[in-house]
Amino acid sequence: MTSEKAAPNGRLRILSSAHLAAGQYPSLSELEFGLIVANNAFGRWVVRCMRAAGEPDLGLTDILVLHHVHHRKRHKRLADICFTLNYEDSYVISYSLKKLLKMKLVMSEKVGKEVFYRTTESSNELLERFREVRERCLFPGVEGELANSEALSDVAERLRLLSGLYDQAARAASSL
Repeated sequence: MTSEKAAPNGRLRILSSAHLAAGQYPSLSELEFGLIVANNAFGRWVVRCMRAAGEPDLGLTDILVLHHVHHRKRHKRLADICFTLNYEDSYVISYSLKKLLKMKLVMSEKVGKEVFYRTTESSNELLERFREVRERCLFPGVEGELANSEALSDVAERLRLLSGLYDQAARAASSL
């Protein structure tokens, strides 16, 4: 949905909730709509990329967990995975890890009271195929402003800043 009021730069505001665009920061509603559609598109892309790589039974969270467990080929604890991926509910990640264990895409090792997870040879091969599909399907569409590595890094930094803003706002809202 577009708002009747144009942004200061003359562009139309594209939003899903015009009532949230009223007030001091109407551009925040534009940003939130952008986050919604980008998040959904990214999730759809990741799942379909994994399907094309040969594993149709993984959902978005499973795939994100698998990639993170594989990251730098270091063993990861449940708490580390939740923290890094910014998942508040450890049960969601625990469920994904159990699913990945059952599929033999990760293995676990108990050290003292801690359980550490790492990828298996079969998941390493799967993730390599994922990387190949990603390069084949995603990279050709990266052009113009998207091809600017510095600009992409700036967007990534701003997204991390927004994560902090929304995390703090969530804490404030939970104390009301």
